[in-house]
Amino acid sequence: MSKTINLSAAEERPETKNETATITVRGKSYELPLLESSEAELAIDISRLRSETGVITFDPGYANTGSCKSAITFVDGEQGILRHRGYPIEQLAEKSSFVEQAMLLIFGELPSMDELDHFRSMLREQELLHEDLLHHFDGFPPNGEPMAILSAVINSLGSYHPDLYEFDDEEQFRRACAKIMSKVRTIAAFAFRKSIGRPFMYPNPNKSYCANFLHMMFSVPYKVYEPPLGAVRALSLFLIVHADHEQNCSTSTVRMVGSTQANLFASVSAGICALWGRLHGGANAAVIQMLQDIHDNNIKVEDYLEKVKSKEFRLMGFGHRIYKNFDPRARILKGAAHELLLNMGKSDDELLSIAQEMEEAALSDDFFKERQLYPNVDFYSGIILRALGIPVNMFPVMFAIGRMPGWIAHWYEEYCQPMRIHRPRQLYMGFNERDYVPVDNR
Repeated sequence: MSKTINLSAAEERPETKNETATITVRGKSYELPLLESSEAELAIDISRLRSETGVITFDPGYANTGSCKSAITFVDGEQGILRHRGYPIEQLAEKSSFVEQAMLLIFGELPSMDELDHFRSMLREQELLHEDLLHHFDGFPPNGEPMAILSAVINSLGSYHPDLYEFDDEEQFRRACAKIMSKVRTIAAFAFRKSIGRPFMYPNPNKSYCANFLHMMFSVPYKVYEPPLGAVRALSLFLIVHADHEQNCSTSTVRMVGSTQANLFASVSAGICALWGRLHGGANAAVIQMLQDIHDNNIKVEDYLEKVKSKEFRLMGFGHRIYKNFDPRARILKGAAHELLLNMGKSDDELLSIAQEMEEAALSDDFFKERQLYPNVDFYSGIILRALGIPVNMFPVMFAIGRMPGWIAHWYEEYCQPMRIHRPRQLYMGFNERDYVPVDNR
């Protein structure tokens, strides 16, 4: 398959009319090209900095480093903007489905009805696991960590489909996308069933993407689970708002692993491992734990916030590395959480009430406003998952299901561009050269 991908305006404007930035190193000046994104963001191209000047940049955590050109997702943290392929997340959440959004992220455009139907058909065809793969679950102990199972089994999928390690045409790539997106639900649900000692429930091809997942999670033999009113829509919204968020830790991991020419299965498995961390995919679980602690210990919200100010407690679900304004995904999930609980007859849910009280108190407090601490996507996502009956140890797994289209899209974008293995530099701070001392003389 020829490696071509459309980077749109980001590729069409590689430089800003020959504008440059000047850097002076020990009295000698160097001109570096300025790049401009399709959203008029400026970047200094330092790709030749070391070869021309002998120095490197120092940027712990890559907070100010652009690692790639991408046409997938745009985030403006100052304005609270999130767009996928140019479409605002608010419009996608209101009008789209998760499968349609996945096709937009991966293939670049909203699909026609025929294309959408074809891809949904492929998802149904790919939802079963090879029966031998089911033995893989037996290698994990009871109460095994679902994220460990998910990562291992996704990686093992490649062994059952080696024909998809390389892509000869677009249809083959499309089949690989459908295979991973469909089977990740099955693997996730089976990991949950394994952890609670229940038999696996096979997918039902007559159900939608989200309804099918809930069926595999909660049905029991001879009794099919019927989700509460609004549950499928709430799950769809959860997946939509988690589908991609440009170069976060797990997505950057997928692109870095993919830059070695590792296959798609191995690369997204690495993304799952990166997502597992408490500061990434585990953040919404920490929010639920905070709200539960406030409830169980009868702590007043204002008292808790005072202890946050004195650094005795941490305020989970507020603030974001990128957003210095309200996270648009949090607005979407706040409404979804309220609507879901209302439909379930739980409009007086105690944790939701605490969350809403905490949001109102923090947003009216100068301490938090001055520090630009607004609710982020994790603040309400855990409430939705909890209402759906999904246990806390499955929260990062749910995140991984939602993020899968974004990982695939970024892996493919990396695959289609001229490949150069990612290799950050470092600032060495260790010993200078010294001579080895034999053990008897130490």
